[in-house]
Amino acid sequence: MSLEWQQARSGTLAWSNPVSWWWGLLTLVSGVNIAVWFALYRELPLQPAGAAGGTAGVGMMLLFCAAYVFGCAFRSFLPRADVQRICLFDTWWSSVLVGRSVATVAEICFVAQWAILLHQLGTMTGAETTVNAAWVIVPLILIAECLSWYAVLTRNYLGNAIENSLWAVAFFVIGVGLCRLLPEFHGVVRVVLAIAIAGIAGFLAFLMTIDVPMYLKRWRTGDADGDKRLTPREGLRDVSTRWVVTHDLAEWKDEIAWMSLYFSLAVWSSLALCVFYSFENHLPQYRTEAAIVSVSPDAVARHGAPGAVPVLNVSAVDDASKKNAAP
Repeated sequence: MSLEWQQARSGTLAWSNPVSWWWGLLTLVSGVNIAVWFALYRELPLQPAGAAGGTAGVGMMLLFCAAYVFGCAFRSFLPRADVQRICLFDTWWSSVLVGRSVATVAEICFVAQWAILLHQLGTMTGAETTVNAAWVIVPLILIAECLSWYAVLTRNYLGNAIENSLWAVAFFVIGVGLCRLLPEFHGVVRVVLAIAIAGIAGFLAFLMTIDVPMYLKRWRTGDADGDKRLTPREGLRDVSTRWVVTHDLAEWKDEIAWMSLYFSLAVWSSLALCVFYSFENHLPQYRTEAAIVSVSPDAVARHGAPGAVPVLNVSAVDDASKKNAAP
């Protein structure tokens, strides 16, 4: 099968072109993000000390983070706009088939990070709302990814509008789960949760006031202009064999805002999730309602044995006694 493409509409990617500076910034940020990931891989323990073994440890978080960090870096080095089939560089790696596949894996891994963290915090605090949020968000994003592929293959922006609306729903659910955790913690943990909630609120505002309306406008304009829709089968061939190289700022201006935020702030949040998760064993000291008596794992294992005596958390009992004795 021969490859088909259209040559650049605006010459070479010269540094006098604002698009060049934007691409250079994306590349620089992505390089820093990769360096930070390697630093975290070197410094963070692959499993929190004393934590039960399992697949959802720090190692798994770092793996999902790697998929997102390196996936976003790939998309920064070779930017493209899927439905328009435009890109900066004339290479098959800039094809929508490759780029959208990388994006799909990266985005599922990103939301999996959130699901793992929400499940960890919800289980630790007994917050069922947060645990339920952890189970809901991954299926939502899987549906969103299917709609994204539908939009890309058929060149129908309505799929993009619904896809990003589902992202908004998913992060609204995440925000609700985090809000439920606010009364459970104090100090720096509560501050971190509040910052995350504020960031999510900003992300939702961007989606609902800029991103989704942009796709709805393109959908209406495209229908009015008679843009050709493709069947999924036609679209599969199209995304594999056709890309349009353009360095025209007018072609990229609507993509610059969301790509810049996506490949910076979103990646930083993925890295931050790994760091926060690694502090699992330090979180209990920031609980607003610490348990007075705890049973050691050995005592739990011996539960029911003749003469078995539960081991009490003496420091917690002493603290409680002091509080009760205070006038």
